[in-house]
Amino acid sequence: MLIFMIRRFGTMVLTMLVVSILVFLLLEINIDGVATKVLGPYSSQEQRQLWLEANGYYDPAVLRYLRWLGNFVVGDFGESVRFKVPVSDVLWPRLLNTAILGGIALFFASLIGLTLGVIAGMREGGTRDRAVSVGAILTTSVPEFATAVFLLSIFVFQLQWLPGTSGMANGFDPLQLIMPVLALVIYDWGYIARMTRASMAEVMTTHYIRTAVLKGLPYGQVIRRHAMRNALIAPFTVIMLQINWLLSGVIVVEWAFGYKGFGALLYEASLNQDIYLIEACAMVAVFVAVMTQTLADIGYTYLNPRIRFS
Repeated sequence: MLIFMIRRFGTMVLTMLVVSILVFLLLEINIDGVATKVLGPYSSQEQRQLWLEANGYYDPAVLRYLRWLGNFVVGDFGESVRFKVPVSDVLWPRLLNTAILGGIALFFASLIGLTLGVIAGMREGGTRDRAVSVGAILTTSVPEFATAVFLLSIFVFQLQWLPGTSGMANGFDPLQLIMPVLALVIYDWGYIARMTRASMAEVMTTHYIRTAVLKGLPYGQVIRRHAMRNALIAPFTVIMLQINWLLSGVIVVEWAFGYKGFGALLYEASLNQDIYLIEACAMVAVFVAVMTQTLADIGYTYLNPRIRFS
């Protein structure tokens, strides 16, 4: 197990190195483009040359990459072109906001999806199975922006129960989280439910489940102790993948409700060609993606000790 974990973390580090090279080549190799994005399109050629020389951009590309990578490792992402402050001052608070939003949404989506998926898979082809399957397909077929508009029209304009924006201008307000969380949960629970239902239905047809039932064990005990543990392996993968989507894929939801999170920050950085902020967001998103997959692989062995990796 220890060797496997070392290998997985080694693979994670190697992946991050490859991604860092790609990000550097795409965004940093053209030094004139970097200077134009930082100083603006109306800066003179002389100003750009002076800036490039002062910031070491005339050094060899390998040296610049190593210096750039070293700065990233210690958390020095440069200065944001749009916000005129260090990137870390903007990035970490926004990342925390998305972690709060995504964590709450993932908790409820997982709770609903796993519960309904298990209920549907226990009786494949039954009424509950069909109802859960139809509901999951309907909700996941509607994109997030459409769900956001639908929720706004009902709870904000018609019923006037909830605030229409989630900017947290006057401090943290739980009521302002309800709408974006609801939009994410409605879209996301169906994926988890469908995967759980398929896995549960497969487990229920295995010989050891039939043997346990024929031996007279209580049906609830068979489900809890024997069926659910093996059925949760595949949904566990889906849930871990949702973390990546919640980090960078909630741009529409955050923008629709004015929520100051990581997705909205990435959108702003792209609109304003904020090169250092884009680089930081890209590296953080890839790091989270690789880390969650590593944790998912390690988690397999705890859900089912029979699984071993070589």
